[in-house]
Amino acid sequence: MEACSELKQKYDACFNYWFSERYLKGDNNDSMCSTLLTVYKECVAKAMKEQHIEVKDVEVNHLGTDQEKSVPPRS
Repeated sequence: MEACSELKQKYDACFNYWFSERYLKGDNNDSMCSTLLTVYKECVAKAMKEQHIEVKDVEVNHLGTDQEKSVPPRS
């Protein structure tokens, strides 16, 4: 998902600014970074689709199960 790295950096910078300069000073309106977040999420979703990665596969917790040490099936 290297294609999304620049978008992530831009979103992270915006979020860090918002958090330190606004949220911690009482302004909880987080809309200033929402466009960047949307574009970044779309990029990640596209990259995942191109790599045939399903969101449900990412969300599964394998720690402490037999699947933790198993090799994932190849497509």
